[in-house]
Amino acid sequence: MTMTRLLLLSACFIALLHCFSNAQDPTQSATSSADEQPSAEYDADLAESLGADEYGMKSYVFVVLKTGKTTIDDKQKSKEIFAGHFANMTRLAKEGKLVVAGPFVEGRPKRGLYIFNVTTIEAAEELVNTDPAVQAGILDYELTKLYCSAALMKINEIHSTIQKTKIE
Repeated sequence: MTMTRLLLLSACFIALLHCFSNAQDPTQSATSSADEQPSAEYDADLAESLGADEYGMKSYVFVVLKTGKTTIDDKQKSKEIFAGHFANMTRLAKEGKLVVAGPFVEGRPKRGLYIFNVTTIEAAEELVNTDPAVQAGILDYELTKLYCSAALMKINEIHSTIQKTKIE
């Protein structure tokens, strides 16, 4: 695994830890008052552009990719499927639908994750099923709703400025 992938994966996990440590049910009443003044750092325009609620959070769908039931022994066919897998992730990221993606290190049968910028399991399932590796049965998946920092929406923009070598 390249250093770039390790750094990206580390950044993703740090962001996710923040999400999980601050997670709360967005349907429950808040402890803060609507009359509270925003912090000095608060950027209303940025918050709105990212779809943030008053806590700087928003809904996503978290996907765990797992080893599927299909094994492809033909190396060329497998290479083509995974080229499509990466191309699909790139397309979804450019469309603003895929916020975070990355492989798990030594996590089999869990292989990796996606975080989709959608609010329903059904919408995420439509997106994950565009993945050629999922279509081929090499990868399977589990979907879970996630309430996390809206700042995740900036990860692809930031990543492109630190990525020296493109993943293909």
